[in-house]
Amino acid sequence: MPLDSANVDTDQIIPKQFLKRIERTGFGEFLFFDWRFNDDGSPNDSFILNKNEYKGSKILLAQDNFGCGSSREHAPWALRDYGFKVIISTSFADIFYNNSFKNGILPIIVDSKLLNNFFKFSISDSSYELYIDLDNQKIKDLNNEYYFELDPFRKKCLLEGLDDIALTMIHSDKIDTFEKQYFRST
Repeated sequence: MPLDSANVDTDQIIPKQFLKRIERTGFGEFLFFDWRFNDDGSPNDSFILNKNEYKGSKILLAQDNFGCGSSREHAPWALRDYGFKVIISTSFADIFYNNSFKNGILPIIVDSKLLNNFFKFSISDSSYELYIDLDNQKIKDLNNEYYFELDPFRKKCLLEGLDDIALTMIHSDKIDTFEKQYFRST
């Protein structure tokens, strides 16, 4: 899905009035709410997310500085809950970039020429599809493959579905041993 806007901030991704929930689910229906819906609550037919050809998209194409603004973790929660697994852009806000990995979303940074080609193809051809090969760090379409950089640790976490809690639990035996020794000595 090509979202042709730069500097999309977290308040546009998930507006503040929907931040009352404490669980990570249920935010997808409010994704880009102010852009997706008219003032009367009806769908804004001109907004890209409401167009039939992009329904069910798992990859979001975004322009420069995606996820800027406040550091709300709800933004990746909303994107993930809606169904996006990958965001491709030329740049991301640092906190949003890190929060994406922590919430199982792969943010991929590409150069502007490649991103513009993805936009052009996805807008001009409704059957155009991109595929992500995380193991080999490649973006693929029917004709080409494009390599992307990715930190090995983040790649491992995404491939194994590890979040911060799961990473901690890998060391639960060591934690238990430490606690037993610590409490015996106090």
